Amino acid sequence: DSFHVFDTTLRDGAQREGINLTVADKLAIARHLDEFGVGFVEGGWPGANPRDTEFFARARQEIEFRHAELVAFGSTRRAGTTADKDPQVRALLESGARVITLVAKSHDRHVELALRTTLEENLAMVRDTVSFLKEQGRRVFVDCEHFFDGYRADPEYAKAVVRAAAGAGADVVVLCDTNGGMLPAQVQAVVATVLADTGARLGIHAQDDTGCAVANTLAAVDAGATHVQCTANGYGERVGNANLFPVVAALELKYGRKVLPEGRLREMTRISHAIAEVVNLTPSTHQPYVGVSAFAHKAGLHASAIKVDPDLYQHIDPEQVGNTMRMLVSDMAGRASVELK
Repeated sequence: DSFHVFDTTLRDGAQREGINLTVADKLAIARHLDEFGVGFVEGGWPGANPRDTEFFARARQEIEFRHAELVAFGSTRRAGTTADKDPQVRALLESGARVITLVAKSHDRHVELALRTTLEENLAMVRDTVSFLKEQGRRVFVDCEHFFDGYRADPEYAKAVVRAAAGAGADVVVLCDTNGGMLPAQVQAVVATVLADTGARLGIHAQDDTGCAVANTLAAVDAGATHVQCTANGYGERVGNANLFPVVAALELKYGRKVLPEGRLREMTRISHAIAEVVNLTPSTHQPYVGVSAFAHKAGLHASAIKVDPDLYQHIDPEQVGNTMRMLVSDMAGRASVELK
């Protein structure tokens, strides 16, 4: 449990335009993710919509998870009430999930404008909800929404939210780049500072609006984050989330960290395509590691080098992620291209 791979395809990934998951779809994807070997599968927001409530009830009956823990997502209690009386918090308990992710506001303007409450009450909402769910025997992760923008606006308040969550017993405090506007060097600097100043166990949740979600996730790991939130094939709101597959491949093959059960990485291409089939979107041919073009060679210059040694033009052996090398024959081909084909 020293490093968490946390998948949110069924919640955040489902917010992608063009994806509309039935309960049966969600059960099928959950099975694929468990087979891949992720540690946590966030199933949705029970109590917020009937489909997610039904998913948790059926997942308990129909799926025997071998690797993953099912996670219910919800929000901190409402202002001016208590956690035990908040119907949305009760629905999290009723879902039966042993792990709960709470979304909390960590940007001062969002607290005052969106929640319409005081900065102090927001901290109390975080503390009360986390401690109540801990008393009920649940593991709790806290997603600090708009953390990086909030940190830019008021770093002391953003850190106060992290301290409130960790102090109340949250296992992990996740720093979310909700608007997806961050760049890797910025993420690394902020995560390192927050880790040093709070001592909390930190996670990262990156959106891909700058095309940097995977890089931002790895930058956070470099700075000491030990929990990564991703979605299969990068599905998600707007342009998407950090893509589970390149993040896991980088951790395993580039960082040398064992984050999946033995032998699971070789299933990655198959799992990626299986999930794409369930959501009814054509798999991206040019996705790193798992795309059909990821190890396809067209230039004659490349082909003649590959004939000598495939490593000369490939950063990994495609079999490590369950993919294959392909030779393309075109007007750019030379003799080696044809011979290898």
